[in-house]
Amino acid sequence: MPEPPPTRTIVLWCPDWPVIAAARAAGSPPEHPFALVAKGLVFASSASARQQGVVRGLRVREAQARCPELVVEPYDDALDHRAFEPVIRAIEGAVPGVEVLRPGTIALRSRGPARYYGGERAAAATLAGIAADHGAPGVRAGVADTPFAAEQAARARPVRPGERVRIVPVGGSAAFLADLPLGVLGDPDLAMVLGRLGIATLGDFAALGDEQVRDRFGVAGAFLHRLAGGRDPREVAARAVPPELRVEASFEPPLDRADQVAFAFRRSADDFAARLRAAGLVATTIRVGIVDERDLLLERTWVHPRWFDAADVVDRVRWQLAGGVDPSGLEAPVVQVVLEPVAVDDASNHERGLWGTGPDERVHHALARVQGLVGHEGVVTPRIGGGRTLAERVVLVPWGDTPAGGERALATVRDRPWPGRLPGPPPATVLERPRPVDVVSVGGDTVDVDERGALTGVPERFRAEGERGGRFAPVTAWAGPWPLVVRWWEAGGRRLHRLQLVDDDGRAWYLVLADHRWWAEAVAT
Repeated sequence: MPEPPPTRTIVLWCPDWPVIAAARAAGSPPEHPFALVAKGLVFASSASARQQGVVRGLRVREAQARCPELVVEPYDDALDHRAFEPVIRAIEGAVPGVEVLRPGTIALRSRGPARYYGGERAAAATLAGIAADHGAPGVRAGVADTPFAAEQAARARPVRPGERVRIVPVGGSAAFLADLPLGVLGDPDLAMVLGRLGIATLGDFAALGDEQVRDRFGVAGAFLHRLAGGRDPREVAARAVPPELRVEASFEPPLDRADQVAFAFRRSADDFAARLRAAGLVATTIRVGIVDERDLLLERTWVHPRWFDAADVVDRVRWQLAGGVDPSGLEAPVVQVVLEPVAVDDASNHERGLWGTGPDERVHHALARVQGLVGHEGVVTPRIGGGRTLAERVVLVPWGDTPAGGERALATVRDRPWPGRLPGPPPATVLERPRPVDVVSVGGDTVDVDERGALTGVPERFRAEGERGGRFAPVTAWAGPWPLVVRWWEAGGRRLHRLQLVDDDGRAWYLVLADHRWWAEAVAT
């Protein structure tokens, strides 16, 4: 099957970009020796540092011994990306369809820019100048049939002093790559094995048969073999520029009532929902920031069980402002409200199913309506958390929110070792309020727990408040007691004892003895 025609590619490369970004953030002069460190080894170094022997992979102590005035900073990948974002946006403003290979290196198809700027060399030089004007000094450009060959052209040593653009002729990528070392493929293990076989350059590697390479080195080796032969199967994939979804509303004069702010923000909430619809997205998590006239920021992240519409957003703004106080009781008038999405999802994933989702939608609508009437914390859903007692394990979360730290954090707390916790399965019903219980022995004496942790008598009957009209029920089976020492290191610590009883109806009661008094905490039928 014939190979598809090549798509000419322009690659812009800024040498030492990680060092440039980090040095600017640290306030270090460009000419001062500078190095970035990751896992105790030099990750990248400036040109002045390399002149003194500070190279990638060197230990930090050895690097400082070679260059005593070396400035060392930890490598920060996030800083790399943030600092390069203005350069990317500037290039996208001139030419659409930019692919970010890594911070400091971008690729784009050459056809459009070449036709617009009057040739590949003029286009590459213009784009390199735009990048330099926006904070990427010394940018070099390479043009070739494939992204890999274009990047190697940008990184190649200039033929003439001061040359910034290297163009590989159409169909000449294989010849250009032939003399390059195997290290440019980025696979040290493969380069070592090939070196032992007497293969030292990309040309030697490309001369091997496709089937031989695939059988010996697998799919990854076959892919690198295609790169070495100038047959890069990849094409430039332009990054999808996310739509601007952030909205904000400023109030002049400032508003001092929560209901006024919520009403005034309604139009911005509608605008937010319209932008999401236009982008084919829905927001499942949002962040609301409120700035008052004291320049204090009140910020909170809200989660929705489905997705936010305009009315949901307004409710969250109102609840965040009220904060459990009267709407007229704001500490200071509000001057600005900022809304931005934290998590978005494709709207198609939230479309109604073939047979509809009426019951679920009615439930969500009803809960949202009740929550809007009684407040954010007026409608809660239970979660199972961590703890020693059953009551501690019940965590109530406002409907639509996630627990602090998320469900994963709650699961982590739940799975921790809790000394004294009873093994499962847990009882079916945990009482909202413990009920007082009387437990008596055969002789009618109250059953207690002595200093050695043993029962003072055999439970024969028990009486729980509100059960059987206050009459005693016979005990058909019992187990325990199990001690539980709560905060023993504090003066207010307590010693509890748990006991399980089964009545003649087959119900199992979970009792706790605190200060010589029995309490029913749960019941299982």
